[in-house]
Amino acid sequence: MGPQMVSSNGKQKQIMENQGLIRNIVSIKTPPAQPGFLGPDHTARAVIYHEFEHSDPFILLMDDFLDKKDDEPVGGPHPHAGFETVSLLLEGEIGDETHMMKQGDFQIMTAGSGIVHTETIEGRSRMRLLQMWLNLPKADRWTAPRVQDLSFENAPVSEKKGVKTVLYSGAFAGLHSPVKNHVPLIVADIRLQPGAKLTESLPASYNAFLYVIEGDVMVGDEGKMLTANQIGWLSRGSAREASELTLAAGAEGARVVLYAGEPQHDEIVSHGPFISDHQEEIKELYSDFRHGKMRHVSTLPEGQRFSY
Repeated sequence: MGPQMVSSNGKQKQIMENQGLIRNIVSIKTPPAQPGFLGPDHTARAVIYHEFEHSDPFILLMDDFLDKKDDEPVGGPHPHAGFETVSLLLEGEIGDETHMMKQGDFQIMTAGSGIVHTETIEGRSRMRLLQMWLNLPKADRWTAPRVQDLSFENAPVSEKKGVKTVLYSGAFAGLHSPVKNHVPLIVADIRLQPGAKLTESLPASYNAFLYVIEGDVMVGDEGKMLTANQIGWLSRGSAREASELTLAAGAEGARVVLYAGEPQHDEIVSHGPFISDHQEEIKELYSDFRHGKMRHVSTLPEGQRFSY
């Protein structure tokens, strides 16, 4: 906001107001539910997909819903390298006997130089998972793999004026997550009671969006509305600016997940389960996987596994 002229004792004074950038919605998408790869009981929404030029540092985000009605196991082991998976389990359970995620749990798996992990659902199950691929800084592309698990019970929580915020990564709403980040990242699950409002600061340079899980919410001073299963990208500023996020829930309340991260401004090459800087590196990654050079996540030493 620019200078404002006011009158005091017959003299005009110039008062500089610096409330910072108000984050408004600049684009809205409604990703459709499509058949998933786990069979007829699996639907998937590609919330972010093939738009890295605009979504940096977010490579993709899938919203997977499984309502499994038989006892046949689905899923299994698969490799990743060159990025991080950021997983928030909204409903159900996923994993195996070596590691199980429960509703509300959060995990960042730094694939880095290469790792194999297993996502298995055995028996009848109802599950909804948000899983993001997050870019790594170029200097950390091939860093040693690590896994960080933050349980729902231990995630920082704030409740005030009809707004409950569960913070999984970064700093937001007066909360600080213990999770370590290569790329500065905020992930927050925000629940607003009907008519409740939230106003919180947000780094202006972070690329940020909201994904609505339930209800509807009005965003910014323009009051654009987002409804369930919609993604709304927010306006951005520079690193020197302050920035403010304002939300107001509709008559039924709202639940939204906020993702905000610092863009890395590096081009990437994507192929299958791998991210790299050059096409030649993709071939090397497939070769490493085929020759058993990528360790399974369950075999990582203690110094590469963190539980909070």
